[in-house]
Amino acid sequence: MSVKVLTAREAADLIPNGVNLATNGFIGASFPEEIAIAIEQRFLETGAPNDLTLLFCAAQGDSKDKGLNHFAHDGMVRRAIGGHWGLAPKLGKMVADNKIIAYDFPQGVTAHMFRDAAAHKPGTLTHVGLGTFVDPRLMGGKLNELTRQQEDLVELMEIGGKEYLFYKNQPVNFAIISGTYADEDGNISMEHLGVKAEALVVAQACKNSGGTVVAQVERVVASGSLDPQKVEVPGILVDAVVVVSDMKNHMQTFGTQYNPGFSGEHRMGAAEFTPAPMSPKKIIARRAAMELKKNGIVNLGIGIPEYISSVATEEGILDRFTLTVESGLTGGSPQSGLDFGASLNPQCIMSQPSMFDFYQGGGLDQAFLGFAEGDEEGNVNVSKFGVKLPGCGGFIDISQNAKQVFFCGTFTAKGLKTEVSDGKLHILSDGSINKFKTGLEHITFSAETAKKNQQPVMYITERAVFQLTDKGLVLTEYAPGVDLEKDIFAHMPKKPLVSPDLKEMDARIFREEKMGLVNE
Repeated sequence: MSVKVLTAREAADLIPNGVNLATNGFIGASFPEEIAIAIEQRFLETGAPNDLTLLFCAAQGDSKDKGLNHFAHDGMVRRAIGGHWGLAPKLGKMVADNKIIAYDFPQGVTAHMFRDAAAHKPGTLTHVGLGTFVDPRLMGGKLNELTRQQEDLVELMEIGGKEYLFYKNQPVNFAIISGTYADEDGNISMEHLGVKAEALVVAQACKNSGGTVVAQVERVVASGSLDPQKVEVPGILVDAVVVVSDMKNHMQTFGTQYNPGFSGEHRMGAAEFTPAPMSPKKIIARRAAMELKKNGIVNLGIGIPEYISSVATEEGILDRFTLTVESGLTGGSPQSGLDFGASLNPQCIMSQPSMFDFYQGGGLDQAFLGFAEGDEEGNVNVSKFGVKLPGCGGFIDISQNAKQVFFCGTFTAKGLKTEVSDGKLHILSDGSINKFKTGLEHITFSAETAKKNQQPVMYITERAVFQLTDKGLVLTEYAPGVDLEKDIFAHMPKKPLVSPDLKEMDARIFREEKMGLVNE
């Protein structure tokens, strides 16, 4: 055998102090959980490895203890550079407490940084991030006071009269990835996985940096027995493999042990469909579904946008467009919760860097994304709220480049109660948090950049619809049954511009029966 077979602890013992450690995975998909557990155990027993720099795209985790949460110990990590942080709250707390240096860059950019590091390029040059909190004219992606004292990792550049951002690449000294099988030569296949994520480019970046690559797999098979079409990471990039001892540490996602419909090995029958009950979220999804274009290529963000798929199924129009997921999936039914990133019965499973190539180049016809808060100019923040650190994830890559963007969220939060009757919306009690405010902690979506690019942008809530214009937000629709002054204007920092063509939202949205979109 030309590849070493190690236990997870033996692999953990190989990691030196002070190195750049890269991990692969999307939430829980394709993440080497058993190796991460062993690294944590080694640190707790010996204090090593310490002073690490974590490099990641999507924060692998379950919002509790798994994934990158294993690395959240004082002294274990010195610095972290990643895209999405939300599923690793223990790591996020270390950022909030100023215990580690932390940068948040767009998820597609971080994926491309690995690829560019593999090619020994000095960094990643892109338009993605202009005008947002990662722009060095604002915050440069720095997440706390400690980081503001550190070097800038992103620079503003001008080429041919146009502005770009240059993200400085980091070498990868040690990488842990996951696969299905390894053969005796170290070739890694992924046929049981529903997400490839950035495994290949992470391994390439590490190998070309002179580092060590370790892959966690189900088992080792004979040399030459793997179908080369299924090998995602060639053995020339792999130094050692860990055969997992407990399949609970090798789940397909952190929500599902194994579903052959996620990996495309079998086409699974659709489960019995139950329409979502009437709620503010369904109202928003219904209004958003009315915007879906036939033959469109679509991305649905996490949260309220997930309901759009349910509404489309209920209305019988799910086959009119193609859903994609930034993890690298085309077609099928994107999943939610800890299965987010996977898709049931996908048409194609590509790498995450390749999907972001498509997204950043304007391949998406429509993107429906959530918004946590916005301002009167049309800027949106989804990435940081005090000590809460979701991170930007793929939000910037997607929202800046889709041909049309729709932000979907409730008008107020924390306590909102509504009911519908006779085609009207009634606000029973409003949320204690107004979603529209002045002064956002982060600008995750830049309205100014969107206007420069002449990008159509709509903001959909359960009671009002706004359009982005050169003058800022303009109210174009309101729900029948609501009072403009009491239910809308009173919950905004200042009265928005009102369209001369202001109209009521379609009354069909506020009735229990189907809207009949299949006939349109």
